[in-house]
Amino acid sequence: MTSVLRWAGALLLAGIAVVHARLWLDGYRSIDVIGPLFAVDVLAAGGLAAALVAVPRRLLVATALAGAALAAGTAAGLLLSTQVPLFGFRESLQARFAVLSLVLEAAATVVLVGLAALARRARSPLPDARHQHTAR
Repeated sequence: MTSVLRWAGALLLAGIAVVHARLWLDGYRSIDVIGPLFAVDVLAAGGLAAALVAVPRRLLVATALAGAALAAGTAAGLLLSTQVPLFGFRESLQARFAVLSLVLEAAATVVLVGLAALARRARSPLPDARHQHTAR
């Protein structure tokens, strides 16, 4: 299951990177502050996607949590910018790829939090107390 979640999380993060790269190329790059943030999102999501499939198990929890934080933060930024101007820019959910972006970000957050929990449980050094027996 860990392998499936690794790949699913990586593909979702790659999707986030592609959507933001496309939007950046389509004109978001000319928006003050937002343009550079889109570029950072592309690099971070792409890098974390690659890292998810390449990191050793001991770094999987941290990598999955970093990806989840990026996805959730990106979704929060989009939702916030539909309500109030963010760095002077107000977005709409009617904008190109807005709904797709939210779907990818929400799915990535759920998958990556699940992956982190599963990987943490798998590497936990504490034995399951239900299986401990005491000698009498």
